[in-house]
Amino acid sequence: MTLAPLFSSVGMMAVIIGIGAMIGRMKPVTADARQLLITIVINVAVPCIILNGIFHTQMNQQLLHHIFLIFFIAVGLSCLGMLLAFLFAVLCKVPINKRKEFSFIAGLGNTGFIGLPLCVGLFGPTGGLLAAVYDAGLDLVLWTIGVMVLKGKKGCTWKNMRSIVNIPMLAIVVGMFLALMEWQPPEMVKSLTAMFSSIAAPLAMLYIGLLIPDLLIRKQQTAQALPILSLSMIVKLFLYPVIVAGLLWSFHLATEISQVTLVMAAMPTMTLASMLFAKYAADEDLGAMATVSSTIISFVTIPLVVMLGQFILSVSLF
Repeated sequence: MTLAPLFSSVGMMAVIIGIGAMIGRMKPVTADARQLLITIVINVAVPCIILNGIFHTQMNQQLLHHIFLIFFIAVGLSCLGMLLAFLFAVLCKVPINKRKEFSFIAGLGNTGFIGLPLCVGLFGPTGGLLAAVYDAGLDLVLWTIGVMVLKGKKGCTWKNMRSIVNIPMLAIVVGMFLALMEWQPPEMVKSLTAMFSSIAAPLAMLYIGLLIPDLLIRKQQTAQALPILSLSMIVKLFLYPVIVAGLLWSFHLATEISQVTLVMAAMPTMTLASMLFAKYAADEDLGAMATVSSTIISFVTIPLVVMLGQFILSVSLF
């Protein structure tokens, strides 16, 4: 993977977040407006990224093998991330009442909002398809183990499990079915999915930027949460991706899978953290602060981690 497109993509995302922060500062954005942005990204843009990747990818036996493999890799690494975060919280004596939130913000990454559009820009439609499948694997862990951690033993209910069946997941299933049937959509459909897929990254970054002004106002809460935030970012943005790079080196996986997995492992805290914390009686402000702060810092750590990961993977050639 050449690093110039990576720096370019990360730089553009940082600029869009800055624009979102300026908009939020000039005109406060309501919770309903932010929710609308999330709905458009998750239910319109992300499914179109998935379908666009399928429509522009020649399905074959090797790609099918990669799809199934990266799904199980995503499930395994997501579980590993939460376990690693919990162990780190215990070792660093994070307060007991904050360990479940810490396991969440330091263990699960923003693979859908940031990782998926970034992989499309770096690796094209096929990379976007593999990234979407990776995100589906993380979602499975999120709505089962993740919710169980936040709620306690009663977290893994049928109602929570139903959240796995969402529009992006349906887009993967329907798109894969159409690809296996070798159905080619009309050019208008291809153009439409390509157009909608291009709005995912800008809208996602605008949303994160809109969160910044509110957090700057709450300086006291931010200062109190700084120790936990710092520890979570060390785990999420550096320790975890380095461990993932070592695992990828050990298993000698295909280049496409290794590249997508490495980028996804370097993602910051997921955008849904604050919403899930609010829903399950956890610290909503901590979730929002973790999302914003880790996203901003990730613009520096993502290129560094990818460069380090490439070096680790290249050692296997000798």
